[in-house]
Amino acid sequence: MSGLQILAFVSGLAGLGATIGATVSNEWRATSRASSVITATWVLQGLWNNCAGNAIGALHCRPHHTILQLEGYIQACRGLMIAAICLGFFGSISALVGMKCTKIGGNDKNKARIACFAGGNFILSGLCSLSACSLYAHRITTEFFDPMYIAQKYELGAALFIGWSGSVLCILGGSMLCCSITASFPKSQSQVNYIYNGAVSHSHISSYPRGQAKSANQRPPPDYSSSSRTQHFDKNAYV
Repeated sequence: MSGLQILAFVSGLAGLGATIGATVSNEWRATSRASSVITATWVLQGLWNNCAGNAIGALHCRPHHTILQLEGYIQACRGLMIAAICLGFFGSISALVGMKCTKIGGNDKNKARIACFAGGNFILSGLCSLSACSLYAHRITTEFFDPMYIAQKYELGAALFIGWSGSVLCILGGSMLCCSITASFPKSQSQVNYIYNGAVSHSHISSYPRGQAKSANQRPPPDYSSSSRTQHFDKNAYV
């Protein structure tokens, strides 16, 4: 179980790193070369900056100067990615405490609960990142395949694929953490007593031969009336 927990922690931590990298990246979408008139320059857009580059390698970026005038899907993606980073961070700290290979967190039962909490955080982090990247990609593909859309069209950027990979790693790590705690919870006392009593009863019945399972308490008591009469007759004979 310790090896599974270590693998889950590494997977969740790698997913958190990929989520952070996708969040700060400026390549959420890139200019489509098919619809671009000037192929020597291209435009990259992210959640925080707009960048323009050219064939000689120069890249100029400027941040979004406003928040309220941004489109709604960009704000939603920002919030989801920030939530994914926060959940992944808390999941990583909780996983360190809840793993069996560490000496903090109390007994095995408490550590199992902490590990389950960490797994839930990793799963939620992956779902938030997956939702943000999918929402952004849906907007790009909708505009790209819309024949009535005459503005600049964009293609999927590298940050989206990094975000999808990170979300999958977080979900896998959280699932493995939740599955690794099953051995930490023993069977309930009532179930153990039932199994024990059932085994005792079975062994008690099987100790008798077939057809002789009657207990000793159910045997008829011996009849001493004939012996007492014989003794009384012998005394009268001697008299």
